[in-house]
Amino acid sequence: MTDVVFYFQVHQPHRLRKFTQLDIGQDAGESADAHYFDEYLNKLVLERVAERCYLPMNRVLLDAIRATDGRFRCSFAITGTVLDQLEAWAPDALQSFVDLVDTGHVEVICETSCHSLAFERGGDEFEQQVRSHRARLEHVFGTRPVTFRNTELIFDDALARRVEALGFEALLGEGADQLLQGKSPRRVYRPSGCQNLKLLLRDYLFSDDIAFRFSNRDWPQFPLMADTFADWLHKATADDEFIGLYMDYETFGEHQAAGTGILEFMQHVPEFVLAHDNLAFATPAEVARAHDAPPELSAPRPISWADAERDLSAWLANPMQQAAHEALYALLPDIRRAAGLGSPELLETWRRLTTSDHVYYMATKHQSDGDVHEYFSPYDSPYDAFMIFMNVLDDLRGRVDRALAPATPPEPNDPIAPPARSGKNDKKRAKRDGRAAASKKK
Repeated sequence: MTDVVFYFQVHQPHRLRKFTQLDIGQDAGESADAHYFDEYLNKLVLERVAERCYLPMNRVLLDAIRATDGRFRCSFAITGTVLDQLEAWAPDALQSFVDLVDTGHVEVICETSCHSLAFERGGDEFEQQVRSHRARLEHVFGTRPVTFRNTELIFDDALARRVEALGFEALLGEGADQLLQGKSPRRVYRPSGCQNLKLLLRDYLFSDDIAFRFSNRDWPQFPLMADTFADWLHKATADDEFIGLYMDYETFGEHQAAGTGILEFMQHVPEFVLAHDNLAFATPAEVARAHDAPPELSAPRPISWADAERDLSAWLANPMQQAAHEALYALLPDIRRAAGLGSPELLETWRRLTTSDHVYYMATKHQSDGDVHEYFSPYDSPYDAFMIFMNVLDDLRGRVDRALAPATPPEPNDPIAPPARSGKNDKKRAKRDGRAAASKKK
């Protein structure tokens, strides 16, 4: 029996407004979030995606679960940034996700709270974001996640060990050719250096048939029908333990419009898959628990599901991306000090800036990967994305400095400190102020 594992990534970033150098220091009492983020655009996109994708596709999946008496199963990783927006602007869509989880046939998968690259920096920020998001998911959905997927499926051996130390049972990853070296992506593996953690890889050929090629009229298999796709899966061999179909949830109705037939396709996939005796649906945790002693697989370098390279180059390849990433994390120690002195909102704002999309928009790749980056970016160019991000960081730096100022008062002999006031001068000033107040009363 081969298990078909659907995993959907649900994510929307907090996009920045067009923040210029003239805006630095001009907050006029606004909160940092209101000052930096384009809430009009974020709300517009979230409501559009909820209408086109989340609500209709969630109905398709709920109907499939009911029609198959729970034999259809799937999983979601829902980022903290999209949860923020669902709670604020589309609570009905959020409830539709809760309704799916309440069936008992949908697994909720954990990641970092802000879809960040915190793992790449070392330190404890990665663990803090993971613990925070795991607690939030448990609160919203009433279930504690046991499967983890890092931002954009990025993982390596070191990341896997950190995930195991956090108590997760399974980790999702990309079945990249340079990782597998001829091995099958349809086997459960144990990451090198781990004792119990199971690694479930994405089958990028089958996944991309849905996520990218489905509406491509130049594709020889166009139009792809549900029964045809199920027949392809049916040809899995006895050694194929599972087939990982991992993709962005916005594939359905947003990246590929409803007019392509993508929703109808997914409506019929469950029945055609289950018509084959050698196929079943399962969640990642169910697959992981069914395989006790998987073979070891080593990932000495980071692997992701992004771009042709399947590495970190989508986010950290060029000097702009690297400079922005370094400047962001250089601010963290002072951000934490400010949070401890009574400005926790600055840490929350900083974490929104760790969302990987911000450096993704700065990519300067060309050809097909460049087209993908341009599709998702709200900016006119990667250079605009860089300048806006760095302007925001400069302004945030000023807020942090002001928050830290009371903690480090100037020394008495500091030449820039204002002269000390004598008690005599204070008395004269009080009298003068009193006379001015009395004059106003008259």
